[in-house]
Amino acid sequence: MSRPAFLCRALAVLALIGAAVPARLRGEASPAGGAHEAGLDPAQAQALLGSVPPDREAGRRAFQANCSGCHGPNGEGGRGPTLALPHLPRATSERAIALIIAQGIRGTDMPPFILQAADVRNVAAWVWHLGQLPPEIVPGDPRHGEKLYRDRGNCAACHSLAGYGGAIGPDLTDIGSRRGAAYLRRALVDPGAEVPQNFSVFRPEANITANFLLVSLVTRDGTAWTGVRINEDTFSIQIRDFANGFHSFLKSELAELHKQWGQSPMPSYAATFTPAELADLVAFLAAHKGQP
Repeated sequence: MSRPAFLCRALAVLALIGAAVPARLRGEASPAGGAHEAGLDPAQAQALLGSVPPDREAGRRAFQANCSGCHGPNGEGGRGPTLALPHLPRATSERAIALIIAQGIRGTDMPPFILQAADVRNVAAWVWHLGQLPPEIVPGDPRHGEKLYRDRGNCAACHSLAGYGGAIGPDLTDIGSRRGAAYLRRALVDPGAEVPQNFSVFRPEANITANFLLVSLVTRDGTAWTGVRINEDTFSIQIRDFANGFHSFLKSELAELHKQWGQSPMPSYAATFTPAELADLVAFLAAHKGQP
């Protein structure tokens, strides 16, 4: 058999093998619309989504213990998105919420939780109940906040919003649905405190925000570079510099490589804006939830 024919047959076999492997095992993202689509077999689905009525009060306690660190004590948001909404963008039912709790959301900061099936159902019921509560009122003038964002804050130099701006920092188009108001204020006053603490290797399945890392390096010819990591593997690293330029380096070509964990190139706005102006800027950002 010729080499091209052998390669074609090998690739065809691999494709068939890949198609036979469940998405759950291939590591692919699974929608939260149903037990089958989410990668659960019927027995798992029955255990997780059984007919036993949930205990919402027990769900509140489990939420406080497991979820409040990211989503806030009352679902008002923080490092994780606000859950006290009448319509959650990723879940339209308690069932969908339960699946997300059990499996997490691939490519985001939401991990799967190892809880008893009853606890999953209870937490899902509590989160669903949060949508019936009055939404958090974010004080401030978003129109004035927009002016601060574009002028004195110069935020568009690093952040993109609705397709306009730089790419050094995270895109802010849907920041109001991903972060709570308290988190946004902390990030403006003390940016380093809210940098994702990712002490593992680069995770290609996670979004760029979760993989954020400030990097400084020196090549063997003495050229120094500083920028934000956009990709990394065992042998190479790619960064974006502060002029929005892309650079790729083989690690064998580097004399120095410094990963500045927990540091951010973003300046603090504690002295730039008054408390009232900070409130206006937070109100502007919190209003951006990704809708047109």
